[in-house]
Amino acid sequence: MSFTGGRHFLQIPGPTNVPDQVLRAMSAPVIDHRGPRFAQFTLELLEAVKPVFGTSGPVILYPSSGTGAWEAALVNTLSPGDRVLCFETGHFATLWQAMARDLGLEVDFVPGDWRHGVDPAEVSARLTPDTKAVLVVHNETSTGVTSDIAAVRQAMGDHPALLLVDTVSSLGSVDYRHDEWGVDVTVSCSQKGLMLPPGLGLTAVSEKALASVSGFPKSYWSWQPILEANKRGGFPYTPPTNLFYGLREALRMLESEGLPNVYARHARHAAATRVAVQGWGLELLCADSRLYSNTLTAVLMPDGHDADKLRALILDRFDMSLGAGLGKVAGKVFRIGHLGHFNDLSLAGTLSGVQMGLRLAGVPIDPAGVTAALDHLAAA
Repeated sequence: MSFTGGRHFLQIPGPTNVPDQVLRAMSAPVIDHRGPRFAQFTLELLEAVKPVFGTSGPVILYPSSGTGAWEAALVNTLSPGDRVLCFETGHFATLWQAMARDLGLEVDFVPGDWRHGVDPAEVSARLTPDTKAVLVVHNETSTGVTSDIAAVRQAMGDHPALLLVDTVSSLGSVDYRHDEWGVDVTVSCSQKGLMLPPGLGLTAVSEKALASVSGFPKSYWSWQPILEANKRGGFPYTPPTNLFYGLREALRMLESEGLPNVYARHARHAAATRVAVQGWGLELLCADSRLYSNTLTAVLMPDGHDADKLRALILDRFDMSLGAGLGKVAGKVFRIGHLGHFNDLSLAGTLSGVQMGLRLAGVPIDPAGVTAALDHLAAA
């Protein structure tokens, strides 16, 4: 690589930059996870995490990725042979439905073009009497499209199916209301809006979900032993103690800024990024302006230009990592992450690096894109 100094710009849509104060919190000495100090700490942490989900119900913590939380959501609420409704909104929605199939569920998979979110009309049209659950990705990390979860729930009407939602790239960055919207299981992870390293899965569950009868064999992923141990501030497994320390500090940061302000900050940065992209004369992958993501922006490359070559050039020249195109949009898009521990100057540097890279790669753009974004930030 040709760079010589300065910090690396990690502008993928997760894992995100971990704040110094979170890193310092995680460096605290490990304590006895079966002792009284840790029990009290756990009880406080489990309460403190509820506001980011918008829930008063239990939140279950796993030493896992978001993929682990996906599996836990399925095996605790469903049985082999149950029918679930899924929507092809992008790479991660496709992976979740593939997991459902692998587990032995019957999947009704509604095809999509990866440029739109879940259509509520399709939800009501595709539900059948034996549909047991609807699986939706709130914010599709591969495409920069956010689906309207409240509208999906409304479209389900009085149907008894469970609503399972992936908030991996939205929780802590985009307004989310587990209880108010009638979600039954919300899954997420640590390394995006919560500003932590990877390794912690988080799941909010409704009373309806907890009452579900599951026919899947399970041990590690079973909710009940965890919830029972949590009543006393414990866990049925060795918990990731130092990730918990980091989570407590990250939650304090979010509370100090105020969640409405956090959401407004993400919306402002996302809007400025789109102003830059449109100012360059490039096209957003998301084709519905009502569903633009506030945590990442996926940008389509013009014909004849390779997004992966652009990313490699930017990494080499400017030490900045951008998100790759995944699945069917591999090589066709690059993704700019603007979530988590992020401010106006971070965005200005990010967009400047992208613009310089586009010009070096010979992509025909209008160089006024960054200026337009800076004007938007200044006005906002």
